Amino acid sequence: MTNSAPAAPARVAGAALGFVAAAGLAAFTYGSLIERRRYQVRQEVVPILATGARPITVLHLSDIHMAGWQREKQDWIARIAELVEPDLVIETGDMLERNDGIAGVRRALAPLRGVPGAFVHGAHDYTASRFRNPFRYFAGPSQAHERANDLDTARLDRFLEDDLGWWDLRNAARAVELRGSLLEFFGVDDPHIDLDELDRLPGIVDEMRESVPWGSRDEVVTIALTHSPYRRVLDAFTTQGADIIFAGHTHGGQVRIPGLPALVTNCDIPREQASGLSLWHHARRTAYLEVSQGIGTGIFAPVRFACPPEAVVLTLVARDLVG
Repeated sequence: MTNSAPAAPARVAGAALGFVAAAGLAAFTYGSLIERRRYQVRQEVVPILATGARPITVLHLSDIHMAGWQREKQDWIARIAELVEPDLVIETGDMLERNDGIAGVRRALAPLRGVPGAFVHGAHDYTASRFRNPFRYFAGPSQAHERANDLDTARLDRFLEDDLGWWDLRNAARAVELRGSLLEFFGVDDPHIDLDELDRLPGIVDEMRESVPWGSRDEVVTIALTHSPYRRVLDAFTTQGADIIFAGHTHGGQVRIPGLPALVTNCDIPREQASGLSLWHHARRTAYLEVSQGIGTGIFAPVRFACPPEAVVLTLVARDLVG
């Protein structure tokens, strides 16, 4: 007589594996077809302006990862630009995926022509995406691309600087007056591929500050930009007196478990600060840290889960308006 008792546990195990596989397929389908296109606008209020200053509306864009065929994404960015009517645009890199993405960027950002803006680049503004095993990110930040720069970064820069009139803050600084507020900006090129020149940063900032005839430092607001929010960069920016730091790169983790911090950050920032507005403390100084989840994804990893794409609208207000 044959004993068939083990068949029942085997059927249960098979059913469980089938359920897990089905759930995984459903999650991937949702993340690739729905959530990565579920664009949202996050809004924040940041009290860093001088007492009595008029509010400044800032549109923060990051990690667009544009390819030429992505018309839906281009249309959404253009609509946001028209609806928000920002006083200032901050763009923190990885605008491109391929060279044909430059035309898409031009189409998306056309409504922002004439609006003051500042930008830095990420690695994907120099080198086109290539396939990577996504599980490698759990072992630490990805390594720099091995092949030479193959994107037309110069053509992108001409559009951003000459057509839009934005300021290139890659290892550079700039001071402007906007809506009656005195603003100084500085930034670095992408730390993820070791293009940041932090040893030069104090001299760059000092030269900028010596060139403007501003009086009390209490009236000046300092804004810093980086693509990748590595600790060394955030510390250096805070030491130089940044009131707010803008960054991207992390994609907010891109695939998350609801209610938990990002699983990966692709840099050394704490996972709890991989997206959103938080505070960065260093050397008895504090700066606001704004990290965008980004608008796009790499074309070889077109999925998001519990981490939708976003543009960020920050309203900078006087320090005395928020208790």
